[in-house]
Amino acid sequence: MEERTLKMLTAQAKEIRQDIVKMVGEAKSGHPGGSLSAADIVTYLYFQEMHIDPEEPQWADRDRFVLSKGHAAPVLYATLAHRGFFPKEELNSLRKLDSHLQGHPDMKKVPGVDMSTGSLGTGISAAVGMALAGKIDKKDRYTYALLGDGELDEGQVWEAVMAASHYQLDHLIAFVDNNGLQIDGNVDDVLSPNPIDAKFAAFGWNVLVIDGHDFGQIEEAVKAAKATQGKPTAIIAKTVKGKGVSFMENQVGWHGSAPNAEQVATALAELQ
Repeated sequence: MEERTLKMLTAQAKEIRQDIVKMVGEAKSGHPGGSLSAADIVTYLYFQEMHIDPEEPQWADRDRFVLSKGHAAPVLYATLAHRGFFPKEELNSLRKLDSHLQGHPDMKKVPGVDMSTGSLGTGISAAVGMALAGKIDKKDRYTYALLGDGELDEGQVWEAVMAASHYQLDHLIAFVDNNGLQIDGNVDDVLSPNPIDAKFAAFGWNVLVIDGHDFGQIEEAVKAAKATQGKPTAIIAKTVKGKGVSFMENQVGWHGSAPNAEQVATALAELQ
């Protein structure tokens, strides 16, 4: 990756993380931990990889992105705003009455949201359908999905994974935000999905394991996925929950807790 591109993506991800903290702090509710851990992946896709047009959100031949872990809506909203789908000023309306920025993404209300998600497992299922439709229509567009590692506890996920392999959906690329924590604790203690890579491989997927905070590794993984024919790709991204905010990092309590004003100030100082 060129140094100029790396600097741009790093700066953009930092701004998105700042907005995540501010949004959730303003709303006094939300999910900062898993939003912060996924920021680099989502930043890379929207600012470097995906074929999209903010001026035409419903462009038929656009790439699709499905936030299967829908509770991490702040990272998607912040990214869409920075990408130009709607004004950044609207981010402060997160979770407020009459705001289109609900606690979980709504495709009917938010420009740029390709699928309404929130009930875990439904997002990857929809992504499989999108990829299958693209294959049937002989389109070259890609469908990207982002799952949480705790989300893998849902049986519906594995039905979708099995279907994607069966239909040889090589234009489907699924990232797993593998930060090791879910709402009730460590994923190994709640209901272990490990070994995640071996499970996807057993279902017939191409599997890659990367550092989810390394833009170079993210880029190389996407290139490798696009070069793979006849099977979907799962990119297991090792991440840190709460990445970028020291008091949130690897702390399960920040899965669904909002920072107070003092904590917001501390977090923004670190991120700046």
